[in-house]
Amino acid sequence: MQFVFLGISLLLLHMNSIKQIISSSIHTKQTILQDELLLSTIAQVTKMVTEAFQNGNKVLFCGNGGSAADAQHLAAEFSGRFYTDRNPLPSEALHCNTSYLTAVANDYGYDVVYSRMVKGIGRKGDVLIALSTSGNSTNIINALAQASEIGMHTVAMTGDTGGKMKSMAEYLINVPSNDTPRVQESHIMVGHIICELVEANLF
Repeated sequence: MQFVFLGISLLLLHMNSIKQIISSSIHTKQTILQDELLLSTIAQVTKMVTEAFQNGNKVLFCGNGGSAADAQHLAAEFSGRFYTDRNPLPSEALHCNTSYLTAVANDYGYDVVYSRMVKGIGRKGDVLIALSTSGNSTNIINALAQASEIGMHTVAMTGDTGGKMKSMAEYLINVPSNDTPRVQESHIMVGHIICELVEANLF
């Protein structure tokens, strides 16, 4: 019987924790909803990405860990489809070639795995969307610097402060939170908004 009561208590504790986590995620998104400057930046990025595709350019994404997964997710929304059955849009995440990634990390160091790829395939007018919850990831910073040198458009998706990436990107989408999971959840939300609106603009 004691184990039953412990089980029920643990279940209630978990339910309260679940509610708190969901409330925290909602709060972050509500803060974005009330930030006119941030909403304006998202709209500007949507317009810029639309025009890049119209001009025959591509959109590249990069990130580490969970942000790499988000980068791959969002690239797939463009190169595959979002809502509309339409032609693919040229977009890719820079970490997907593991042979390249491990070779360059081994031969040159992990700090240049993305900047070297940007240098190889990036062209003037292309877009680099760089994701880092801290805004301080060295390999992402190097990729932004390389993209700017080429003449690419640059977008930094970060947490609250923007970190070092704040001053390096043409557009800063800094989610108003320092909690990594909440930031990443909002990165996907913002990314989905951009993908949906770009697709609607083009098709």
